[in-house]
Amino acid sequence: MNPDTPSPANQSWYEIRVQGRLDRRWAAWLDGMKLTSDINGTTLISGLVADQPALHGLLSRLRDLGLPLISVTRADPAESTEHHHPQL
Repeated sequence: MNPDTPSPANQSWYEIRVQGRLDRRWAAWLDGMKLTSDINGTTLISGLVADQPALHGLLSRLRDLGLPLISVTRADPAESTEHHHPQL
């Protein structure tokens, strides 16, 4: 195994909330993250992130889209908020 390749043990679950609705077609550009639009006009972007550099890259892409960042949370997937909000 390549020592520079993140192992699954190093991955963390993140939930990133942005203002505005982001269509699910953007998921591939955002490293396959799950996109969930909420009725309050925000989008929850959630999924496993390989490491801190990958998280910073993801945040840079969101910045480039011009979407206001509301929150970034490292979470346990079993307790993630996406299980408490219906997809729209």
